[in-house]
Amino acid sequence: GALKAPFPRRTPLSGSNKAATMAPRTPRESTRKSPRAKTPSQARSKSPAPRPARAVGKSPARASSPAAKTRASGKDAQEDWVSLNMGNQALLSGEVLKVVIGSLILLGCSPMFALVLVHANINLEGSWLALWHRIVAAGFFGAMNEAIPAWSEIFVGVQVAAVFLVLQMAIMWLMPGNMHTGPIAPSGHVPVYKANGVQAFLFTIFLWAAGAHLGFFKAGFIYDIFAPFIAACNVIALALCVILYFKGRFAPSTPDAGHTGNLAFDIFWGTELYPRFGHSLWAVGFDVKLLTNCRFGMMFWGVGVLSLAAKQYELYGFVSSSMLVSAAIQVVYVLKFFLWEMGYMCTMDIQHDRAGFYICWGCMVWVPSMYTCHTLFLTNHPYALGTPLTVFLLLLGVASVYINYDADRQKTTFRESKGKCTIWGKPARKIEAQYLTSTGAKKTSLLLLSGWWGVSRHFHYVPELMAAFVWCAPTLWEGSLAGFTYFIFLSILLTDRSFRDDARCRSKYGDYWTQYCAAVPYKIVPYLL
Repeated sequence: GALKAPFPRRTPLSGSNKAATMAPRTPRESTRKSPRAKTPSQARSKSPAPRPARAVGKSPARASSPAAKTRASGKDAQEDWVSLNMGNQALLSGEVLKVVIGSLILLGCSPMFALVLVHANINLEGSWLALWHRIVAAGFFGAMNEAIPAWSEIFVGVQVAAVFLVLQMAIMWLMPGNMHTGPIAPSGHVPVYKANGVQAFLFTIFLWAAGAHLGFFKAGFIYDIFAPFIAACNVIALALCVILYFKGRFAPSTPDAGHTGNLAFDIFWGTELYPRFGHSLWAVGFDVKLLTNCRFGMMFWGVGVLSLAAKQYELYGFVSSSMLVSAAIQVVYVLKFFLWEMGYMCTMDIQHDRAGFYICWGCMVWVPSMYTCHTLFLTNHPYALGTPLTVFLLLLGVASVYINYDADRQKTTFRESKGKCTIWGKPARKIEAQYLTSTGAKKTSLLLLSGWWGVSRHFHYVPELMAAFVWCAPTLWEGSLAGFTYFIFLSILLTDRSFRDDARCRSKYGDYWTQYCAAVPYKIVPYLL
């Protein structure tokens, strides 16, 4: 649970397509054969329409050679993807209309909301009420216009964002690291990554600190251009989504690609599962998800909060205890993420979510704006927590991050050992759950009942929320609801996600999931939820 998708994932529509309700497979489970390609009429008769935040299609048929795979990726994937005929009769259904309308709303409103959030925390004292007063006084469009930087400022932001992006690409490529393989894709493709996230994070911090020390820029410069930077990220991310749309349609990196025929949904959801580029420079190539999700979004989160803390020091000559708590715990959390980065590349988000607005814009804009909003507010609002409270929050924050990491580590060890491991000094308890794939093949998954996963089914959300509360709480105590927005967002996201994950697993495992729920009765918080 290090990096969550920026918007809640919706459950797929009901229908006869079993793949629509299957939970994500672990790398060792992803060995099923790809289904045979079906004709458009067969695809229409057996597949429901998609929802905005989840692809629910059958995977393209496996080609016999790399060249054949590339040629087949357009036609076969298009025929097998469930919403091939969204533009025809299915478009008349209310469910599909909701898909399209939802995609258009998120495409149109989310970029502006990111700018408004930054504007509220910098210029409106972190107050949503103050924003409402501006809307009343200047009108809706007038108030929104105040949140948009001038084009000359955005141009500066574009330069900074572009330099940061190119720097991270160079570090991905040149920084030493072991090669790591991800889960097998539906087409049989096995993604390969260079595992150098921790080195990249520490080296990026070193470059930031060295550049500031040598006078190339001020350590806290990002605060001064934060709004232009987010606007620039909007421009770059939206342009990337359009490029990825055409790439997935006409030059996919793997056969795991397809499109629905509806432009809004295809840009929102994406048309390709594992897009890469730059093979002429590097045989492995630059994986778009690894670049946008980890090396841009998460990297900026960690380095950005350090820069904001430095800006507070430039303004006031000290770093307040509230800023110390918020920034320190976030940096520890981001470091934990990069320690677990290759585990993240095996998660549901990576295995099932195509590279489009949902993931790429979310990680290039939503993460830098939403995930740092509390620190942005604290930059110009220093206040002391007092030594006892500061120490308590630091210890609570570090403990929360560690428990979150330990829960992920337990599940990773359990999967890699096929359940033959010890957790908390005892042999891991498990349920061997069988299920059928969409092709009728019988598979087995191991459900962990030990360690943190025996406390509740989604216990790892508890320390995640605790850590988020620690770094957001100082803004709430100062009276800033805008600065506290991230914790509210995360609470809604994780609670909703726990219910959807349970529903999907119950559909996949049936009686085995009922047995699992009897052994682990609590969803998130023991005795409460």
